[in-house]
Amino acid sequence: MEVSLRKLRYFMVVAEEKNFTRAAARLFTAQQSLSRQIRDLESEVGVILLSRTTRSVELTPAGAAFLEHVKVALAALDEAVADARHYAAEASRCLRIGFGMGAALELTSHIFEEFTRQHPAVRIEMREFALPDQSAGLADRWADVAFIRPPLATNDIEAHTLFVEPRVLTVSARHELARRDQVRVAEILDVPLAVGRSNDAEYQRFWSLRDYRTEVTDALLKPTTTNSEEVQLIAAGLACTVNPAAMMRYLPDAGVRHVPIVDVPGSAVAVAWRRDGATALALEFNRIAQLVRHREVDVVHAIEHPFA
Repeated sequence: MEVSLRKLRYFMVVAEEKNFTRAAARLFTAQQSLSRQIRDLESEVGVILLSRTTRSVELTPAGAAFLEHVKVALAALDEAVADARHYAAEASRCLRIGFGMGAALELTSHIFEEFTRQHPAVRIEMREFALPDQSAGLADRWADVAFIRPPLATNDIEAHTLFVEPRVLTVSARHELARRDQVRVAEILDVPLAVGRSNDAEYQRFWSLRDYRTEVTDALLKPTTTNSEEVQLIAAGLACTVNPAAMMRYLPDAGVRHVPIVDVPGSAVAVAWRRDGATALALEFNRIAQLVRHREVDVVHAIEHPFA
């Protein structure tokens, strides 16, 4: 049996109005055409659905039972159409995500798993950016949203912190400080430091420990382009560097050691976007990232307390 959706909708409206004239007006069709559609439906179903008199239209018992299923079927179909249109619209949407080394560390996979679960049709593009672009693609507007490490000098970026991890001094395994369990900032101000090649003044200030320096202790800074380049420079004994603690896990090297710096603020990882270009998907990505941060308590604790 093939019953058209139009006939089912016509039947439902007549049942609601209990009057062919009012139903025809509501459906923007002629009363004669509506009556014919209902007769055809009854013929196709094989039962009388409506009891008609000159004064009223009432559902027969069979019609009342049929109506309940029609309502469910039409509601389900409407929902199916809405869902299909929603996913088709999302399929044409793309979220471009920039990140530096490690992105959001061990939290990254949890964030992407939750985002794709909630938005399976959204296409995701990802790009890793080297040390010179600390905005991870936001500055040149490639990225819609990014994982960054504040602070940055620009006021154009909105950043919401996910976690803060300790900073460490990365030194050659042969360096005298490699034998230490921890160091204080005053002890390392005369150590030549490798610092990422970036024009961002706040980034340079933070990672060169500029706030703790005077002209006398202003260290020789060696610019680098990538984290792996830094590690090789350090392993060769040509410099040291200040790193987030995650460097121990994400770029291990037998030639270097990582010593906690106990009296400096940690390094934050944040979800960020441009203030003048926040997309709905970027804000949704941050919402989900923050949700995951609060949910994955053990993961965040392990990141923030790697020496516990």
